[in-house]
Amino acid sequence: MKDITTTGITAPTDAIEQLCLRRVGNCAVSVCVLFCMPSNAPDGSAASTLEWSLCGHSDDPVGCRGRRVEPYAECLAHLSDANRSSYLAGLQPGSDVDHCGTPFTDELLNELLTAVTASAAEGPCLGSAGFKQAKFIGDARFDRVEIRGDARFDGAVVHGNARFCRVKIRGTALFSGAQIGGHALFDSAQIDSGALFSGMKIEGDARFERAEIGGTAAFYRTEIGGTAGFNWAKIDGMALFDEAKISGDAPFRGVRVGGDARFNQVEIGGDTGFSGAEIGGNARFGGVVFERASTLGPLVCAKTLDLSEAVFATAVTIEAAATALRCRRTRWASTAVLRLRHATVDLSDAVLEFPVNVAAHHRPFAVYGKELAEPGLTDSRVRAVSVRGVDAVHLVLTDVDLTECLFTGAVHLDQLRLEGRCTLAFAPLGVRWCGVWLVRWTPRRTLAEEQHWRAGQSTDADRWTPAPEQVGVLEPAALAPTYRHLRKAFEDGKNEPGAADFYYGEMEMRRHDPAVPHGERVLLAAYWALSGYGLRASRALGWLLAAMTATVLAMMLWGPSAGRAKAQEHRHPY
Repeated sequence: MKDITTTGITAPTDAIEQLCLRRVGNCAVSVCVLFCMPSNAPDGSAASTLEWSLCGHSDDPVGCRGRRVEPYAECLAHLSDANRSSYLAGLQPGSDVDHCGTPFTDELLNELLTAVTASAAEGPCLGSAGFKQAKFIGDARFDRVEIRGDARFDGAVVHGNARFCRVKIRGTALFSGAQIGGHALFDSAQIDSGALFSGMKIEGDARFERAEIGGTAAFYRTEIGGTAGFNWAKIDGMALFDEAKISGDAPFRGVRVGGDARFNQVEIGGDTGFSGAEIGGNARFGGVVFERASTLGPLVCAKTLDLSEAVFATAVTIEAAATALRCRRTRWASTAVLRLRHATVDLSDAVLEFPVNVAAHHRPFAVYGKELAEPGLTDSRVRAVSVRGVDAVHLVLTDVDLTECLFTGAVHLDQLRLEGRCTLAFAPLGVRWCGVWLVRWTPRRTLAEEQHWRAGQSTDADRWTPAPEQVGVLEPAALAPTYRHLRKAFEDGKNEPGAADFYYGEMEMRRHDPAVPHGERVLLAAYWALSGYGLRASRALGWLLAAMTATVLAMMLWGPSAGRAKAQEHRHPY
């Protein structure tokens, strides 16, 4: 790739580079140059990248860029009738063809495909197919064509439709930079290796329904003027759609991707859906603006479903089974329901303009009456790990595990709604030494931030959960308001018993806060020791029994009855 970097051209992503280099050998450099070339480059700049002998036909004032057909001096389009017939007669099914830059009419393309057709039942068969920068005056019809090697259409121009339905490509398919004036139809196409469609411009629809791609499929910066349909497509490698522009709908029902699926910064003008989609790696939708999407899923993602910085402009229902759901700085401009399975949810700095309900879904999702398989997803819990930076006025959590959730930094926590069974971390139980004191911890729910703080103390640090890497440990002064706001949220929800633990946690943080005046901390310590801030009846009862016992003993030793007994002893010594 040295020739590319020395010219100042930005190389594509590593995945796309590997896709180019893996299959096309010595031609990889020219493919990358074409892909990276600015769209406003002058016509003359492309000529410097051509690696074939140009046609000697001079009728065209610009000059024909078609590849010469050896041993002639012209391309296939400009051969004399006799020479063209001689060349076509020498072809047979499975022959390699290389007609880069050649202009094709419908009739000429039909003659070429007929020459490599053994029978009508079998259809045309090519070895490797080279149509780089070719021009198709009408349609490019390759339906049911078998290509046993690589298929190169990078930079091709099709004035009509590009038809590749049921095509079989045994090698790599290269369509980067191609321009299609009509529709691009790849329904039920079979591509055994990778497919590069990056930088394509399609004026009409792009259909890949039930297509099968054996490697990575790259649609980086592809522009589609109509609908992009990938229903029931199968991609064994990665699916890369970063910065693509789709003017119409983009249905991905039942699509299966073996690796990552990347849709970062994609623009979708219509509706989209991933009902029944299965993604074997990460699914990334960073920065996507969903203008009209009403549903996303149900889908299965083996790793992380990333919706960071995405925008949902309308009411949406998201159903997903995933290892993790990342919604950092995600914006919901309307109501939303997130039904999740197995996922660890990160809502840091998310913007909720309307109510958003994050709920655990207890049964596998079903599509058309069939439950979706969930390979590798074993944790039955839905866990929230952060709501920092969220305005909790519109947030509802239902049946979500909050054991590791970071609350500090959220706004309006007193209006957070917790429905169903939302579990928090518990204080360690049992009797143990805390310095020189024997301490017994009573059961209570705690925030993850308190667990992190106590785990960092010099005494009594064991059995508390330490803070993960990249998570700062907060001091008690920052945790006391968080406990206070959550206590109010429980009280407003008529859950006074649940609010008691948060009151206890608030008082504990005040007791341990060095900024609190010493006298107040002494009173809090006495309040804690005597009655557990008025919440530990057994502790208060114990102190009451101790006081009563001490009183009885004092009365027995020094009370009036003891004085009378001594007086009688003095009167009657014998």
